Amino acid sequence: MDIRDATIEDIEEIRDVARESLAASYGHAIDDKVIDAAIEEWYSKDALKETLTTDDAVFVLAVDDGGPIGFAQSELITGREAIGYIDWLHVGPDHRGVGIGSQLLSRLRQALMNAGADRLEGRVLTENETGLGFYKDQGFSVAGKRTVTIRDETFTERVYSLFVDSTEEPAANKQQTEAGETVYIAYDETVRGSEAPFFAAYFDEDHEDRYGWFCGADESLDVAMDTMERIECTACGNQRRPVRWDAAYL
Repeated sequence: MDIRDATIEDIEEIRDVARESLAASYGHAIDDKVIDAAIEEWYSKDALKETLTTDDAVFVLAVDDGGPIGFAQSELITGREAIGYIDWLHVGPDHRGVGIGSQLLSRLRQALMNAGADRLEGRVLTENETGLGFYKDQGFSVAGKRTVTIRDETFTERVYSLFVDSTEEPAANKQQTEAGETVYIAYDETVRGSEAPFFAAYFDEDHEDRYGWFCGADESLDVAMDTMERIECTACGNQRRPVRWDAAYL
């Protein structure tokens, strides 16, 4: 088995691996129509082609004599800190349990560290019990949880984080609102933005009383969120990107 960079010539095989992996990991809990919709939205030929030609993306493929058997993709987003978001990590069901997922993650981690990442972040739906254990085994810590809506169905998504150069997380920094209130920024609670991440902001140091969001692009607290959880910095225009469904980590 070899691990190499993916190319646009691999698109069809990547889609096949994604479909098999999602069905194996979530078929017991999620309808086939939802899985098919996810394939067409996130793994469409146009979307994959765009990803594979993006400079900030790292997309690697596990290949054996029969062709691709797994893949992983991440993207580095820089702001106040550089975060490597692990978007996809799939292994075909016939090739699980032999460490292919660990090798793919190791390749991503090294590439992101070389690019200057301070932290890695991945997400897994709680329906994927094996995926939850995978992150723990790789040294990640639980950073929070969110809800995700897929075709009118709501699921819980667990967020995992790993600081690549330090064993300690940075202390929450203080910021002042326009009204003169002190808020504390939790740099381990993020959502992806078009220009830089958004960080959760709290009224208290224990991160229990929520204020809102802090924009990592211009370090502004002027951030609005609507009822559909779309987030936008009204000062610089940084916007929350659409949430991608988590991958089947193995």
